[in-house]
Amino acid sequence: MAGENRSIGARLGRLWRHRWSAVREADAIFDQAAFDRIEAVIGEGERRHRGEIRFAIEPTLDPRQVWAGLTPRARALQVFAEQGIWDTEENTGVLLYLLWADHAVEIVADRGVARRVPSARWEAICSSLAAACREGRALDGVLAALAAINDTLAPVLPLGEGDRDELPNAPIVL
Repeated sequence: MAGENRSIGARLGRLWRHRWSAVREADAIFDQAAFDRIEAVIGEGERRHRGEIRFAIEPTLDPRQVWAGLTPRARALQVFAEQGIWDTEENTGVLLYLLWADHAVEIVADRGVARRVPSARWEAICSSLAAACREGRALDGVLAALAAINDTLAPVLPLGEGDRDELPNAPIVL
């Protein structure tokens, strides 16, 4: 019974964060100038490798998703599929997903990348970005995470002749 009450309390606390504060906070940090910088970092990096990077920020989840216990990882996998990030010629799509209300970060890498990069590398990037968000350095953290992803992909997916940019570089706001 006590565990059940904590579970309900945790869900209520998470629901509160998703309902009241996250959208304003995210909008204040991630304005058009920030999105332009993010898009530029993605584009610059993709000129060094064959990976296709997308950044998605979701200020909050729908209250029903929160109450049902949808995890940031499960939502990132949904976004990866919904946005067609898996749909590249060499399966080299990478999603950097930020669920602002939870300060949760996930990286989803398609199979062409996943077999070349150990999951511990992605976990380190996620941890660093999550820490930056908690410390009030979210934009700097996102830019650093994208740079780290680019640096990770460059040696394992070197750019070849005739390679093209398959996915848009603009951030996805959900």
